[in-house]
Amino acid sequence: MKKLLMATVAGTVLGLVVTTQVAGPLIAQEAERSSSVYEQLDLFGDIFERIRAQYVEEVDPADLIEAAINGMLTSLDPHSSYLSPDDAADMRLQTRGEFGGLGIEVTQEEGWVKVVSPMDGTPADAAGMMSGDFITAVDGQSTLGLTLDEAVEMMRGPVGSEIIITVVREGQAEPFDVSIIRDTIRMTAVRARTEGDTVVLRISTFNDQTYPNLRDGLTAQIEEAGGIENVNGIVLDLRNNPGGLLNQAVYVSDAFLEAGEIVSTRGRLPSDGDRYNATPDDLANGLPIVVLINGGSASASEIVAGALQDHRRAIVVGTQSFGKGSVQTVMPLRGDGAMRLTTARYYTPSGRSIQSLGISPDIIVQQPPRRPIDEEAVDTEANVRAEADLRGALNNTSLTEDELRVIQEDRARAEAAAALREEDYQLAYAIDILKGLSALAPAAMTEAPVADAN
Repeated sequence: MKKLLMATVAGTVLGLVVTTQVAGPLIAQEAERSSSVYEQLDLFGDIFERIRAQYVEEVDPADLIEAAINGMLTSLDPHSSYLSPDDAADMRLQTRGEFGGLGIEVTQEEGWVKVVSPMDGTPADAAGMMSGDFITAVDGQSTLGLTLDEAVEMMRGPVGSEIIITVVREGQAEPFDVSIIRDTIRMTAVRARTEGDTVVLRISTFNDQTYPNLRDGLTAQIEEAGGIENVNGIVLDLRNNPGGLLNQAVYVSDAFLEAGEIVSTRGRLPSDGDRYNATPDDLANGLPIVVLINGGSASASEIVAGALQDHRRAIVVGTQSFGKGSVQTVMPLRGDGAMRLTTARYYTPSGRSIQSLGISPDIIVQQPPRRPIDEEAVDTEANVRAEADLRGALNNTSLTEDELRVIQEDRARAEAAAALREEDYQLAYAIDILKGLSALAPAAMTEAPVADAN
């Protein structure tokens, strides 16, 4: 016992010696670091006073401090920034689904303002703005060198007023001007419709109304179809959706998942992480789902696409998504302003971060550019003759009225699908996938082995 006690004491003493030897340099380094920070703050104060006293024109000290704060935040990443009281109020309005402006989501890339996506049914959408466009000037004033908030401020103005945006677009040799009339943007987060036997849920943003709109829209379309047995699948259209609220992305994913992880977030410290899991009940009752994405699908859109893809709940179709895999927390500040700070990265259920990589579609489908109608091609198609056009062709009298009606309905659906293919090729492709799955389902049920009841 005496030997054991002595060994313990010796170990304790040795531990104290080691701790002292290691802690000494660490304390010195921390003191040096703190001293350097205070020196930099003194430098900031010195520069602030010299600008205030000696700049060629009188400046507002509050503006200088606000610019310094914003510069500190924007130096971190493109999504961290300071929100003035007005900007913070605008942001709160946007999350509620109504705000004034152009209806365009932007980010910053190499000093230029880049369009993430135009929002459905907004002035920017009507003017033909596209994901990936670079805005190089606003009303003739260059946006190069401006912070993102400064550029956005230039694009704001009274409802009904005109703004001229200079755009650089890939594939266009020269910059060109786009005229947009500012308007009040009232966001309908989800638009639901039925194409043939497929319910299409177009999700344009993730605000407070997204999940309620989706739930109600899906329910209404199923009722109009006469029941879920008359629906062959669902298309979740997330193209050009710039994202929004994390909790709404979780709700939308959970709507179609019965169990399992939806998304996890990991911050600087292990304690900063969160994990979101699905709860029972699938709004689609197991119907197959196709998710449409493109380069304008960002943030919350990528959470939904990644969750449904990892759980093999949906087939993801389209092109590579934007690749914003970070989470911003909005922190209120004194004076009604706020700070938007990147606090975490998010990970799909399989543990992958899509930051700067995006979601890769299961099936890559490019949206072809719209082409003018080729009148010669139309005329050629019109001159093609069928058997029924031949003189003396036999009539088909073997069909009943019901059989003839079914054939005519099938032909009308095929023509509608062809028209949709011209209008929106990616959506038509998604619907074709669901048609194929629906056609195969009865055969799969017939061919499936039946268990012996004995």
